[in-house]
Amino acid sequence: MESLEKSWYVLHTYSGYENKVKENIESRAQSMGMEDNIFRVVVPEEEEREIKNGKEKVTARKTFPGYVLVEMIMSDDAWYVVRNTPGVTGFVGSHGAGSKPAPLLDEEVESILHELGMSRRTSDLDVELGEVVTIKTGAFSGLTGDITEIDMEKQKLKVNIDMFGRETSTELDFDQVDKL
Repeated sequence: MESLEKSWYVLHTYSGYENKVKENIESRAQSMGMEDNIFRVVVPEEEEREIKNGKEKVTARKTFPGYVLVEMIMSDDAWYVVRNTPGVTGFVGSHGAGSKPAPLLDEEVESILHELGMSRRTSDLDVELGEVVTIKTGAFSGLTGDITEIDMEKQKLKVNIDMFGRETSTELDFDQVDKL
């Protein structure tokens, strides 16, 4: 069963090896020519702040220890590359014996990525700092603004818009804007 749709899947990994698995999948996808099937790999983490000896320390805490999310098109080859990555013990939702796993539901993906401050949809938006974009969704729909910051990892932009004669900065997902 080959699915030509890009979906998110959950991998079970050895606990403590999540970041290593992420690196391994990304490098294997590149070295094995699977960039058209394996897209984003995410280790769900949240920032944790604690104060020790009067100093604030920020650490990243795994939201789901032992699990890694991978956005991929589930082909036999992509399944093989990911499944046989060192540190991966299997796909969650797979019934063994080489069966293909079930992808996460859209609502689950939306919820998890939103918690991580990421957008579910990737965009091939090709923009540069200072470029003018039109906002197509949200509260500022229809307005234009200048790009002041681009975050490729989180697929977000900071855009300065003109609100009542004052310049206001807003953060938007790549898929909320169009180039002029």
